[in-house]
Amino acid sequence: MTKHVIHSLDPLRIVVLYGGDSAEREISLQSGTAVATALSDRGHRVLSVDPAETPLESVDWPRYDAAFIALHGQFGEDGCVQNILQAWGVPFTGSDATASRMAFSKSASKERFIACDVPTPAYRLIHVSDSYRQLCETAQQLGYPLVMKPDASGSSLGVTFVDGPDQLRRAAEDCFEHGPFGLLERVVDGTEWTLGLFDQERLPLIRIEPQQTFYDYNAKYQDDRTGYCLDPDVSDSARLRIEETGAAAARSVGTRGIARVDLRVDELGQPWVLEVNTVPGFTDHSLVPKAAERHGWSFAELCERAVRSCVKRKLFGPHKSHDRANEPSTLPIRQAG
Repeated sequence: MTKHVIHSLDPLRIVVLYGGDSAEREISLQSGTAVATALSDRGHRVLSVDPAETPLESVDWPRYDAAFIALHGQFGEDGCVQNILQAWGVPFTGSDATASRMAFSKSASKERFIACDVPTPAYRLIHVSDSYRQLCETAQQLGYPLVMKPDASGSSLGVTFVDGPDQLRRAAEDCFEHGPFGLLERVVDGTEWTLGLFDQERLPLIRIEPQQTFYDYNAKYQDDRTGYCLDPDVSDSARLRIEETGAAAARSVGTRGIARVDLRVDELGQPWVLEVNTVPGFTDHSLVPKAAERHGWSFAELCERAVRSCVKRKLFGPHKSHDRANEPSTLPIRQAG
């Protein structure tokens, strides 16, 4: 029986999943709206679905070729929606359920980094039941300054820099609003970087230049003063070192499709991986679209590449798709217009 092959001029039928009921709902709505508009403009048939308002079971999935996951936070990045779509046999953008679940837990991914010799700042796992005395002892073991952050949250929600024990109580309150587990992590004094990835392809590095204390929610999505340097004044060897460290982190977790690795580089030039994002943002402030544009891919082309990549995996399987990495794609990108 001959497999059906989607040709380059075939418009795809795509469900864009966005919104949801996580703390990152508003950003997800922005991401999903941008993705849906871009794909529609390229001639694809798009249905936008907000799981907080429309049950996934009500979608007639056999009518669609793929799902584009633009859900941030719980249910979108933690492997839950990926598990559902995998069980239904629906191709979807981004990493599978296992990699998504691991990347979403900062402690689980950091343990994976450590096991794979990927440099990451020292940390301790904390719990909402920990007493103030326990938090102080844990912080003292690591040494100030520290960052306290939720174990499973994104967009820097609940993240606080802690310079001393007098700041621990308030930091813990903010952290545990986003879940029962958190991390105390040693601060790396240096510069902030991010590496976008598309499958095994590295996108141009970006050095982030926030105009405030650290790259928090406001700096990411609301502060137009935040700088993004796509031509950082670093040596080729320094650039390569950052890229290879970020790519190693993504491999250790097992990402695929679009992903983003956040790093800090210390004064000696050593990169340290902070986290891996399996559903990075798609807003006008988002980093992967900026890197893709520098790479020569428009926002719409990036979205279409993501969808066609997951459709290709469905048709050929992950191993065959990997084996064909150096061959011309059977699903070339449809040109706009």
